Amino acid sequence: MSQKTSPTAGRPMPTAAANVAGVLRLVRADLFTVRARPMPPLAWPRWLRWLPHTLVCLAAALAATATDTTTPVPAFAHAAMLGVALRWPAPAWWLSMAVLTAITLEYQPALNSQLYAWMVHAGVLFLLTLRVRLLSSITAALLSALLAVILKLSGHAVESWNVIIVSAVLFVLAVLVGSVARGRRQDHARLTEQIAATAQERALRTVLEERTRIARELHDVVAHHMSLISIKADAAPYRVQDPPSELVAELASIRATALEGLAELSHLLGLLRSDGDDSTTPQPSLAQLDALLASVRAAGLVVTVRIEGTVRPLSPGVGLSAYRIVQEALSNVLRHAPGAETTIELTYARDALHLRVLNAPAVPQAGPSPGSGHGLTGMRERAAMLGGDLVTGPTPGGGYEVTATLPDPISPTAGKEPRK
Repeated sequence: MSQKTSPTAGRPMPTAAANVAGVLRLVRADLFTVRARPMPPLAWPRWLRWLPHTLVCLAAALAATATDTTTPVPAFAHAAMLGVALRWPAPAWWLSMAVLTAITLEYQPALNSQLYAWMVHAGVLFLLTLRVRLLSSITAALLSALLAVILKLSGHAVESWNVIIVSAVLFVLAVLVGSVARGRRQDHARLTEQIAATAQERALRTVLEERTRIARELHDVVAHHMSLISIKADAAPYRVQDPPSELVAELASIRATALEGLAELSHLLGLLRSDGDDSTTPQPSLAQLDALLASVRAAGLVVTVRIEGTVRPLSPGVGLSAYRIVQEALSNVLRHAPGAETTIELTYARDALHLRVLNAPAVPQAGPSPGSGHGLTGMRERAAMLGGDLVTGPTPGGGYEVTATLPDPISPTAGKEPRK
C-alpha cells in the first residue's frame, strides 16, 4: 500500500516566515539573556576613559535622591539599575521594568517628581541600546512605551498623559542617540582593525622587498664563486701531467654543473630585478668605505672611524652586508640628526665582524623626515641572512646606536698557496 505524503513535505520554509523567525532569534539573543556585556571605556583621550561610567554613577545618585516616594528603598533600587546596566544591560532593563511597575503601583511618587522614574528607565534603555542591535533596541523601547500606556489605563498609576508622552519621547531619544553612538564605536573598531591589518601587510611587504633587493645584490657574489669553480675545473686537467680519464670526466662534469648554475642564477636575477633595473655595477664592500665617508663628510657630517683587531679579507656576503649597514646608518644620521658627531667602530674577531655606528644628539633637533621605513628592516634582514644579529635604539645621552654582529669565521685554508 502506497503512503501519501504532504504536498509541502521537503519544501523550504517560506521566506517571510524564515525572516520573522530570524528576527525573533536575534531579539531573544539580545534581550532574553543574562550574559555580561560591559560597556567599554573611551578609546581617547586615555585620561578620560572612565568618564562615561562616572557620569552614569552620578546620574544614578541624583535620580535616587530626586524621586520623592513614600519610601526611599524603591527609588534607590530603581536608580541602581543604571549601575547594573553598565555590565548587564538586558537584565538591568527587565529589572527596571519590574521596579518601575512596583513604584507606580505601590509607592506612587509625588506628582512633581513622577517623571524621574521614567527618566531613569530611559537611561537604562540608552545603556541597553549601546550594546545590542537596533532592532532589539526598538523592541525594548516599544515594550517600555506599552508598559507606560498600560499603567496609565489601569487608572491609578500615572497621573497625566503628559508623563506618558514625555516618556515616549525620552525612549525615542535614548534609542536614537544610543544607536548613533554604537554605530560610531563599531566604525571606529572596524577602522582600527583595518589600520592594524594594513600596517601588518605593509611590514610584510617591506620585508619581502628588502629580501628581494638583498637577493639581487648577492647574485653577483654567488655568480663570482660559481665562475671561479667553472674556471678552475676547466684549467685543472692542464696542471697535471697525464691526468686519469676519470678525473678529466669528473672535472668536466663539475664545470658543466657550474655553468648550469650560472645560467639558473641569471634567470633568477631576471625574475628578481625590477623593471628598468639593468645595473651591472659590482657590489661594494668595506674596501669602498673611504669613498662612502668622503661623501657624507662632504654633506657636513663629522665621522670618526675606529678599527680594532687585525684587518683581514671578509667573505663577499659579509663585506657587502657590512657596507650596506654602515651606509644605511649614516643615511639615517643625515636624515634625522644632521650635523651630529658620528663614530663608526669595526672590530675584527676571529669568527665574526662587529660593527657599531653611534651618533650624538642633533643640535638643533631635526624635524620629522619622510621616508619609506625600509632602512632598519633591510639592516635586520641582512644580519639575519648571515646568521648574525642587529640591535638599534636610542642611547641614554639622546643619540642613536646601531650595533651588528656578522659571523665570518676564518677559513682553515686561508692564506695557503695551492700545491703545484
